[in-house]
Amino acid sequence: MSEERPARPSDIARAALEAARAASASRPRPTRRRIAGPRRTWTGPRPGDDDPQPLGRLVDSLVQTQDWTGHTKVGAVFGRWSALVGPEIAAHCTPQTLTEGELLVVAESTAWATQLRLLAPTILGKLRASVGGDVVTRLRVVGPTAPSWKKGPRSVRGRGPRDTYG
Repeated sequence: MSEERPARPSDIARAALEAARAASASRPRPTRRRIAGPRRTWTGPRPGDDDPQPLGRLVDSLVQTQDWTGHTKVGAVFGRWSALVGPEIAAHCTPQTLTEGELLVVAESTAWATQLRLLAPTILGKLRASVGGDVVTRLRVVGPTAPSWKKGPRSVRGRGPRDTYG
């Protein structure tokens, strides 16, 4: 009277592993064949065009071939503003637009707008040295703006919405 005990999960896993090994052993082994194609020729001491290249070098060559240098210089003004003008100045102003060489900078207060107007030649010198002299030629600094009451494309001069109150 032999009593069968229930199969344990480890016994089931062991049986499945043995079945997979047996199936693998019965299959024929693939032979390693060389895929036909051109043989690699060495390019010499420098990397060739088909060799792995650093990403920065590839981006630089793409910018030059597509003639995107002007766009990348404009992007550098906005993207690296803090590094170009310094963290203290960048904390109190932000560049808004760059059209035809004129950079519009909005200051957080009228005091900072006045200070930036006095520092404009220094800031322009830093920008010319970093991104090139032809990108930013003028610097226009404005202070914070008040909310506009104008709604829509047309407006009438006068007191605005206050003349209809009570």
